[in-house]
Amino acid sequence: MTSMPSKQMGNQPSKRAQFFKLVKRDRYLLLMLLPIAIYYIIFHYLPMTGIIIAFKNFVPGRGIYYGEWVGLKWFRQFMSSPYFFRLIRNTVLISGYSILFGFPVPILFAVCVCEVSNMRNRRILQTASYLPHFISTVVLVGMLRSFFAVDNGIVNVVRSAMGLEQIPFFQDPKYFRSLYVGSGIWQSFGWNSIIYIAAIAGIDPELYEAAEIDGITRAGKVRYITIPMIQSTIILLFIMRLGSLMNVGFEKVFLMYNTAVYETADVISTYVYRKGINDSEYSFATAVGLFNSVVNFMFVFASNQLSRRITGAGLW
Repeated sequence: MTSMPSKQMGNQPSKRAQFFKLVKRDRYLLLMLLPIAIYYIIFHYLPMTGIIIAFKNFVPGRGIYYGEWVGLKWFRQFMSSPYFFRLIRNTVLISGYSILFGFPVPILFAVCVCEVSNMRNRRILQTASYLPHFISTVVLVGMLRSFFAVDNGIVNVVRSAMGLEQIPFFQDPKYFRSLYVGSGIWQSFGWNSIIYIAAIAGIDPELYEAAEIDGITRAGKVRYITIPMIQSTIILLFIMRLGSLMNVGFEKVFLMYNTAVYETADVISTYVYRKGINDSEYSFATAVGLFNSVVNFMFVFASNQLSRRITGAGLW
């Protein structure tokens, strides 16, 4: 009698055998993922070895393992820099405004799209909202400069026709954040709504039918059914978005800003570019970039813990 369990356990395949069986079964899917895995290994994981130059006095041409260890020298230098608070302020404000005003827009748009009963009109609306996503950053900034140009930009032409004074939008620091955030919302809200539309499409239609029988209005259905059912998706994406709070798109800022708007436009990524590429201070630039990444990780961890305490849902 005692030999039966051991015999049954002996007949069970080992974990290694199960692993190879799964690999064989999904070999074609794994082959499709192989190029993506290679890309991330080469361009995301292997370059992480260069982080060590943030703690060394790096000498170009002698490799990352050459040079004396300086500890936290470059981090202290950055934090004592006269630009430190300006960079943190601009980065947090631009990214914070993008989250505050931009994060709810795809959710509202997805809800509105799903309320359109005519499928043809819904597809047209969705397609039109996706198109700005495929406009390159260079073209987008070129459009902004054309629309808001001082002499012949359509905005200033209309202002002149109304008897108002022309505004040099790209030379006035107070307009930079509005231009950056507003254009970003316009470009991305349609594309970002795809996942919310998919989440809403997965809601059981019987819930809406039961609500309609109970006399609940459209607004009530959205409030008591749609939003609660996609709450986990919203929380997940919000946590991921907070993880990039200290990351402001370098390309767009670099194309939009100039010395006249540094006070509100200069962010950590552009500062790293100037220090690393223009001034060849590679160790210092790496230290600033590492500082930025650590702060982002802390935001992700803190927001996930807060979400789990309040709603019970989180990224992990």
